[in-house]
Amino acid sequence: MDLQQIKYFLTLADELHFWKTAAKMNITQSALSRQIQALEQELDIQLFIRNKRNVKLTAAGKFLKEKWMKQFNEISHIHKFASQIQLGEYGTIRIAHPDSISGSLVPQITSRINEEFPKLQIELVQVMYENQQEFLANYKLDVVITRDKTTIDGISSKKIYTDHLALVVPEDHPLKNIDELTREMLIAEKFILPVKDEGSSYNRIIKNVFKSFGIQPNVYLHSEFGSTIIALVRRKLGVAILPDSYIHHAVPGIRYIQLPHPTDLYLNWRSDDENPIIANIIKLLLEIELV
Repeated sequence: MDLQQIKYFLTLADELHFWKTAAKMNITQSALSRQIQALEQELDIQLFIRNKRNVKLTAAGKFLKEKWMKQFNEISHIHKFASQIQLGEYGTIRIAHPDSISGSLVPQITSRINEEFPKLQIELVQVMYENQQEFLANYKLDVVITRDKTTIDGISSKKIYTDHLALVVPEDHPLKNIDELTREMLIAEKFILPVKDEGSSYNRIIKNVFKSFGIQPNVYLHSEFGSTIIALVRRKLGVAILPDSYIHHAVPGIRYIQLPHPTDLYLNWRSDDENPIIANIIKLLLEIELV
C-alpha cells in the first residue's frame, strides 16, 4: 500500500465512477481497477460494491475514506511545508541587531523579508557585543548585524550601510550645532559611553572623536545599551556619543548633533551554512537599498 493507491481510493470514493476517476487521475480504467483490487487484497477488506451500473462504498470503505482523508490532507500539508523549507520560504530565522537601528533599518529589513517570504517567522534579538560572534558560530543566531566587521574564520561579513556618530545632549543644552562645538566644551562635559571593547572598531571611532579634539574625556558611566544611555542623557546625567540613527527612536527631550565621523554597519553570517532560508535572507538583505 502506498500514498498513490490511497489517492486513487479517495478519488474513486468521491466520484463513485471508475471512468470519471480514471480520467481525473490520468490513468486507464483497467489500471485503476487493478490498483483498487490490489489495495483491497492487501488490506483484506472490500472497499467498494460494484456492478455494471453502480459503485458504492462499503461500510469499511466509508470508515477508511473518513480517516484516510484527514491523514492524507495532513500529509499533503507536511509535504508542502517541507518543500517550502527546502526552498527557504518557511521556517524561522534569528537576527541580532544593534539597538541603534531598532527605529530605522530594522523596520525596513523586516518589512522586505515579510514581503518576499510571508510564511517565514522572524525573531529579532539583541545580545551583548562580546556574545555575538560566539552565538553566530554556535548556531544560536542565524544573522548578525554589527558595527564591526567580523574577521574570524567561518564567518562572512559585508558592509550594508553607513551612518554617522552624533553628540547626544539634553534638549536645553546650550550647544546647538557642530559649529559651536569647542575643545573646552567637551572637557567640561561628563560622558556616558558604550561599554569599552579594545577590539571594537566602533569604539576606536569614538576614541578618534576625542582624539580629533585633543582631549581625554571625563567618562564616568558605561552602558551596553544605547536606549539606557539616552535615558540618562535625558535626565541630564551627562552627554553621549552614539550613532545618529537613534534619532528615529523619537525620544523627547534629546538633541542630536551630527559629527563628521562615519560608522559602518556589517551583515555577518556563517560562510558554510547550507540552510536555504538563511541563503535567501542573506541574498535579500545584500540587495536591499537601505535608507
